[in-house]
Amino acid sequence: MWGRTEQQDFRSRVRGCLLGGAIGDALGAAVESDSLSAIRQAHGEAGVTDYVPAYGRRGAITDDTQMTLFTTDGLIRAHVRRDTGAWHPPTDVHAAYRRWLATQRDWGPDERKKEDGWLAREEWLYAQRSPGKACLSGLADDRMGTLETPKNPESKGCGTVMRSAPFGLLVGWEPQLVFQLSVECAAQTHGHPTGYLAAGAFSAIVHALARKDTLDHAVQKALAMLATRPGHEETTDALKRALGAMRQGMPSAERVESLGEGWTAEEALSIGVYCALVAEDVRHGLLLAVNHGGDSDSTGAVCGNLLGTIHGETALPPAWVAELEGRSTVLELADDFAMEMTQGPALHAPGAASQAWLDRYPRA
Repeated sequence: MWGRTEQQDFRSRVRGCLLGGAIGDALGAAVESDSLSAIRQAHGEAGVTDYVPAYGRRGAITDDTQMTLFTTDGLIRAHVRRDTGAWHPPTDVHAAYRRWLATQRDWGPDERKKEDGWLAREEWLYAQRSPGKACLSGLADDRMGTLETPKNPESKGCGTVMRSAPFGLLVGWEPQLVFQLSVECAAQTHGHPTGYLAAGAFSAIVHALARKDTLDHAVQKALAMLATRPGHEETTDALKRALGAMRQGMPSAERVESLGEGWTAEEALSIGVYCALVAEDVRHGLLLAVNHGGDSDSTGAVCGNLLGTIHGETALPPAWVAELEGRSTVLELADDFAMEMTQGPALHAPGAASQAWLDRYPRA
């Protein structure tokens, strides 16, 4: 049973997670792939300190946020479909990722496909924002990758980690189940153990934070879960290096770069976790996470997911929230997710259901 105070706190953390990730993504979008020296030459010694125009506007999000939104949509759909006796969340998340793929391929939403739900009808999402090759190829046909037969078995790109925060918001689930679901869904596009285990560890960390644990303790819990998994060594080492960097002195861009560039799953996780651990506040942590040579939008997104989950939406810098592309969509989806997790039985049940809710999240 959820009391009103608990519901309000959870909704704030969900909003913080999704908005924070999107803000970090948007902050890093314009400087992705730039070297640290190039960033400082273009934006001053402090580097990026505000949104920089990307994709024709300030506050533009990338494929990282797009896929995170469709992860969230897929998890809601899984819970709605449970009433029908169909309960296999990886299938629902895979269907959601295929709907995301359509946004990268089609000119706009197909209004005839009512079964796609409301998110797939958001026209602004139909834009290519540097989608990852493994994500595109892994979803190119309707065969779902699994741990036994994963897609792209050699790929460990950060495309798994940057989309996996919503699994951690399943606070009613046991941590091991959250980890497992995240891993299974990551294998749909990236089959290297580091690719999917880093995603599982990230989701497990978010899960502990959403349950009001500290970040340091959440990382320790994730390390314990990783230790039982074959092929965990790279991810385990990356998290341990993030913890070690925290104890080496004042945070700096150079210390961030000692953890890697963020193109691979374990490096993006390590950088995002480190920046969240040492953050003085949300603004400081996000700017640290994007001012380095490498995949700045993904490391910014991971850090933003973590800090947003810890502190809730009201800790996010208001000016960045106000200028964020798609803010209304992100908030609408966050609130729907929170409502499904806390009030699901009142929205749909085998005997009765809200038609408006089923129109938004069809059971088909």
